[in-house]
Amino acid sequence: MPEAFWISSGYDLLDRGADGRLGVSGDFIRAYLSRPEMAPPDEACDAERALHAALLAEPLQAVTAADLGRLADPDARENYAIFLRFRDHLISSGNLEAAYVGLFRPNAPAVPAMFIDHLAAAILRDLLEGRDNAFQARAAELFFRVQKVTIQDSRMLLADDETVEMLSAGRGFGSLGALVAQAGTALRNVDMDILTKENAPEYWARSDKHDFVLDFGFTRAGQDAFARVIEAWVERLTGAAVQVQPVQTIRDERWVWHIGLDTTANTIMNALYEGKSVDEDHMRQVLALFRLDFRDPSLMLPRVAGRSVYLGMAMDHHGKLRLKPQNLVVNLPLNAGS
Repeated sequence: MPEAFWISSGYDLLDRGADGRLGVSGDFIRAYLSRPEMAPPDEACDAERALHAALLAEPLQAVTAADLGRLADPDARENYAIFLRFRDHLISSGNLEAAYVGLFRPNAPAVPAMFIDHLAAAILRDLLEGRDNAFQARAAELFFRVQKVTIQDSRMLLADDETVEMLSAGRGFGSLGALVAQAGTALRNVDMDILTKENAPEYWARSDKHDFVLDFGFTRAGQDAFARVIEAWVERLTGAAVQVQPVQTIRDERWVWHIGLDTTANTIMNALYEGKSVDEDHMRQVLALFRLDFRDPSLMLPRVAGRSVYLGMAMDHHGKLRLKPQNLVVNLPLNAGS
């Protein structure tokens, strides 16, 4: 396992506090400013160029409403206002973990999903440090990257959606690329390899390419790895130690709490919990179920203490999986005093 992987997460630019939390640095903020989306376009006014240069030199400096008002382009003013709200939220939160959780509290600043995904990637990168488990690292990508689902010979394969789109457009991935994303065409291990024990050591050097396919079928290594990542994620962001296991069905007469890990799963699980009929087409969208148990039930709401929490994930009608890992934080039945 190399010292560096997921370079794009910006993990190496973060500070670490005495409490082990991830501290925001000027270099981490500067990385956002260095993205092509933030670079002044050719038609940018002098004020916009000056502001961008000033922030690159000192990413944490104060920017006033008057400074933004000098930008001629209203879209540029809005973009900088969004970025600065995000930056100030990171700084005021004290660490990345608190900043991430704070984005889902009342009166939180509205920020693009890309920023939220990036924070998740940086936090997960820290959680994976020293684990040397390529399956857990690949499973962790589900938290911040959309997946394309393919069902092949009873196998459930998850491939990075953006990478599949590149393959389907044939941009630099050979002639097979134009075929991979077609309906009914199986993902093949020519340009995208299915992650196995044998090729797992190759994952680290290729981690930023997101070109490994994860076998996510029940009893496969992918689901177990995903469960371990959930455990680490929940404990880091809530302080609650939990145990997570894949299950095939929910057979619990006292089913009292569930969390959909994405919008589709949430809708289906709500309907099932309420005793409503769910047609076969919707049920086929369900990809996996998990049981989560608190190691210390006193941390749970009294009315559900000691009961299991069921988790579900499902693909949408386009065969894509878009997880909302924040649901594991904001929807857990945590006692207000815990």
